Amino acid sequence: MPDVEELKKTLEAGYAFQGESIILGGAMFDKKTIPGLQIKIPLNTVNRHGLIAGATGTGKTKTIQRLAEGLSEKGVCVLVMDVKGDLSGIAAPGTDNPKIQSRHEQIGVPWSPGQFPVEMLSISEEKGSRMRATVSEFGPILFSKILELNDNQQGAVNIVFKYCDDKGMALLDIKDFRSALNYVSNEGKEEVKDYGLISPASVGVIMRKLLELESQGADQFFGEKSFEVSDLVRKDENGYGYISVLRLTDMQEKPKLFSTFMLCLLAEIYSKFPELGDKAAPKLVVVIDEAHLIFREATKALMDQLEMVIKLIRSKGVGIFFCTQVPSDIPEIILSQLGAKFQHSMRAFTANDRKDIKLVAQNYPSTKFYDTETLLTELGIGEAIITTLNEKGAPTPLAHTMLCAPRTRMDILSPVELDGIVARSKIAAEYNKVIDRESAHEILKAKLERISDEDQAPAKSKSKKVAVEEKSGIGESITAVTKNPLFKTVARELTRGLMGMLFGSKRR
Repeated sequence: MPDVEELKKTLEAGYAFQGESIILGGAMFDKKTIPGLQIKIPLNTVNRHGLIAGATGTGKTKTIQRLAEGLSEKGVCVLVMDVKGDLSGIAAPGTDNPKIQSRHEQIGVPWSPGQFPVEMLSISEEKGSRMRATVSEFGPILFSKILELNDNQQGAVNIVFKYCDDKGMALLDIKDFRSALNYVSNEGKEEVKDYGLISPASVGVIMRKLLELESQGADQFFGEKSFEVSDLVRKDENGYGYISVLRLTDMQEKPKLFSTFMLCLLAEIYSKFPELGDKAAPKLVVVIDEAHLIFREATKALMDQLEMVIKLIRSKGVGIFFCTQVPSDIPEIILSQLGAKFQHSMRAFTANDRKDIKLVAQNYPSTKFYDTETLLTELGIGEAIITTLNEKGAPTPLAHTMLCAPRTRMDILSPVELDGIVARSKIAAEYNKVIDRESAHEILKAKLERISDEDQAPAKSKSKKVAVEEKSGIGESITAVTKNPLFKTVARELTRGLMGMLFGSKRR
């Protein structure tokens, strides 16, 4: 059996990096830490993406927290998608206690409370700076993917976008798109006949898809002011990168909206971040907590976008880390692209659990120092088996690691504390202001009203002419009758008879 000295030499050689790195924890062997041997991740390989996996309660969230702190200290910005709502504590300093000090004495790294620049974000009614996007920014192809439309229906969407572009009408929110679709398929048919025809069936399907999207809160996401992804890569006066916590506790039941947001975010980051090359230091790391919830409900459009982004976005200085319970929650095509792996303990309660453990063990570099399959079920809370990529892009040796504790609060913030962070934010006031300027909905509504008025004007004019003619005809008829001698004789006799009755004169 290999001894600890042999393991120490192997790990020292495997984790001896020349450039900047982040200390993850202390190496372990036979359930004890190896004095003075820290496990690290090179900063310039963080944009090669990663995986944080493990059963519930094994410390995944704290690993995310400590990784975000380490990146912030190095000037790298972090966007954490907080699905469970337990990452808000990263905005407050931690509290010292004997267990933390004991852990860090074993690791050989001092611990002290830390404060990092934090921004709270939201795409719903959660507290934070609102992240919005306009329909125009999505474009017809991406917007069609969100709605999961076929080719014919996508053609109708293209016509709507083309018409609005040509007429200078902004598509800001869903009501703009709905009004434009109604117009080009009804009153505006003649205006768009050169673009193509839109079938009533396609319109019906698109309308139903829009309603489905709205029912999950998309009317709050689409609109202005659009969120600028450049605000995700800000630094404070100390050079620390901002940690943006996107609060998504109400998104578990809204997979359609979350897919829409993810598509928009990844597309914006990819299109607006400059090309830096494969070896550039990361600018932004996106951490997706509870990733199994995303992939379980992911649309094909989101899957295609994620696959493309994972392969290409690292050259933009962006890394993506997925956090989930078992690696099999992540599609194979994406899992194969993840360079760093942090595997917490797994549970062997069922036959399927044991199959998962066997499969996970095979996904890690082979080692003669650990029985990986057995170790996966024996890891303590706050421990993980780790492998990353070295500076040349090769996997580092597998290391059983006692992870560093977060320097920030390992608990959630109170509502009052959250309100305070939002109130002090430099961007919240700008993004939380509701803007509803004139766009396609208002322009088309005014146009339809003008058309209606013009249609009614000739009818009113005709009605007036008929009334005049009728009045004129009646007058002429009365004049002709009164000039008739017979009429005069009858009138005179009637008058005389009436006067005789009234005054009692005798009849001749």
